[in-house]
Amino acid sequence: MAPGLDFSDWWAKDTRKGTPVVVKMENPNYSVVEIEDPDGAFRPVEKSRGKNAKKVTWVLLLRAHRAVGCVAWIATLFWALLGTVKKRLIFRQDVAMATEKLGKGKLLFTIIKAFLVTSLMILAFEIVAYFNGWQYFNNPNLHIPRTSDTQGLFHLAYVTWLWFRADYIAPLIQALSKFCVALFLIQSADRLILCLGCFWIKYKKIKPTMEGDPFKLDDVEGSGYQYPMVLVQIPMCNERELSSLTLHQVYEQSISAVCQLDWPKDRLLIQVLDDSDDESIRCLIKAEVATWNQRGVNIIYRHRLVRTGYKAGNLKSAMSCEYVKAYEFVAIFDADFQPNPDFLKKTVPHFKDNPELGLVQARWGFVNKDENLLTRLQNINLCFHFEVEQQVNGVFLKFFGFNGTAGVWRIKALEESGGWLERTTVEDMDIAVRAHLNGWKFIFLNDVKVLCEVPESYEAYRKQQHRWHSGPMHLFRLCLPAIITSKIAVWKKANLILLFFLLRKLILPFYSFTLFCIILPLTMFVPEAELPVWVICYVPVFMSFLNILPAPKSFPFIVPYLLFENTMSVTKFNAMVSGLFKLGSSYEWVVTKKAGRSSESDLLAAAERESKTPNQLQIESGASESELTELNQLKVDPVRVKRVNKIYRKELTLAFLLLTASVRSLLAAQGVHFYFLLFQGLTFLLVGLDLIGEQMS
Repeated sequence: MAPGLDFSDWWAKDTRKGTPVVVKMENPNYSVVEIEDPDGAFRPVEKSRGKNAKKVTWVLLLRAHRAVGCVAWIATLFWALLGTVKKRLIFRQDVAMATEKLGKGKLLFTIIKAFLVTSLMILAFEIVAYFNGWQYFNNPNLHIPRTSDTQGLFHLAYVTWLWFRADYIAPLIQALSKFCVALFLIQSADRLILCLGCFWIKYKKIKPTMEGDPFKLDDVEGSGYQYPMVLVQIPMCNERELSSLTLHQVYEQSISAVCQLDWPKDRLLIQVLDDSDDESIRCLIKAEVATWNQRGVNIIYRHRLVRTGYKAGNLKSAMSCEYVKAYEFVAIFDADFQPNPDFLKKTVPHFKDNPELGLVQARWGFVNKDENLLTRLQNINLCFHFEVEQQVNGVFLKFFGFNGTAGVWRIKALEESGGWLERTTVEDMDIAVRAHLNGWKFIFLNDVKVLCEVPESYEAYRKQQHRWHSGPMHLFRLCLPAIITSKIAVWKKANLILLFFLLRKLILPFYSFTLFCIILPLTMFVPEAELPVWVICYVPVFMSFLNILPAPKSFPFIVPYLLFENTMSVTKFNAMVSGLFKLGSSYEWVVTKKAGRSSESDLLAAAERESKTPNQLQIESGASESELTELNQLKVDPVRVKRVNKIYRKELTLAFLLLTASVRSLLAAQGVHFYFLLFQGLTFLLVGLDLIGEQMS
């Protein structure tokens, strides 16, 4: 017998006689009205009680009005979503398909499409069986099919499907789900241990410290503190984006911030390493460097003729200069990073009397973390990465992955570890692993922040995450023999292989995609392999709560964060597989587009520069009037590129797969499973239609 959709039990709960109904008011001046029986509402009451009853009625009406308004808002939002689906999927207005350049991406898309088509067929099969009452074998009215009877043939096919899925399909899915759940629990335990380590650091107030203050006047005069020679590098490539608050480019912000570092000018050299292939951008950067050079800053411009190896090749080429031998330390800042003037004074002194120290890493701060939902979700992830992962590994292991920027290296450590290599797109992680194998120690400074940006569009964020998850797997293939044969302690080798690479770079995207995007929808059509509620609800929510602790202001976004992380598992799984099996995209670098957001100090500096007359600028840069006019025209009127929203096929296909599975879950009356699949499917739909982050059309 088919399960009926009968709501009579719900109504029966509200029609029992003699049950007191208590209306409690938030305002203590209101009285409480109790109705003990159906006739109690019509008995005469005192005037004062009648007035209070009227107040109760008005408050209830007000709350009802708010509830109706909330429902109307949800309906409006749903209607707008349907309108966007119609506009982008049917009429294709202002959209473009996100192309898959590589065969592996197309293969994953084909597999997901096959899952979707199969699930739609099974869903249609299940709906027919549901309304015919074929779900149970013990139905005494079950019609015995005959060969010539179409209804009987269909019924026979359904009974055969039930037998086949219970004996052959369910065991396979159940075995895979148990494997993924085990990985999920191991990774969750790792997250929990990291959080406990972070709590211990906070409780004991553990942090790297310097002995005394080397920059006190008496110390400088008495002990003769020598400022070491520091090289600052700013690698950049086609940094054309304008700031939304000023007419200054991204490269101007970083160059301006680095040129204002508080360090003796004769002991500081700034290298602007420009890999741009656009002549107009190179002219702008040259002019900016010339301006600061005229002000007395020791800054040079460098451009490679042979642009190979991406950022690693750029840094390797810069370190090969003859004058670099005179410098002891090198600080690296990407184009959108804006260090405070005291950055070097807070980082470089940690190297004093610590010859084994090879790297001092500062954390990132974000000028646009509240720009939109996408930037808020990124802020949650990155805060956990720096506050928990980097800090705990730095305190207890003296090792972590270099973040590629906002860090100071001892040049000797770079040279002894083999220097920058062009073999992978995660050159920062590569040099960190090799330095660790050579015995160098790292320090992470959680209280030193360098302002930067996070991507504001999903397209830019997706490409960034692909590089961040394909590069480590590619590097793992290359580094594994060196790790095994190295002379470091066995526990350090185990930490590198099992935790640093496998658990945090491979297992996380594997189980996240397989468990929540593939196995969970399949269990709706194969209920014999059902996932327990704690796997899809309790443990993920608890882990999301731990992830959000370093950014407590983001607590209202805990549910969107959980859903979005599962959505990003498609991109991360795709990238992980391409890096692990050395497919084409494992060595693909796409510059992350930034909006050019300015910090408050940068805006003040920009205002000061704009207050200068053209004659002063002309004198400082040594440019002619015609050249100055051309440069100003390039700054004010950049090349306008029409950008359109993208449609991401894998995300859309998975959205329809999850929504199809949610319909099947509704037939089985599975509450938590249904809501999870529904909201996860809607999240995939929003991301697939490019409705998260910066609206580009």
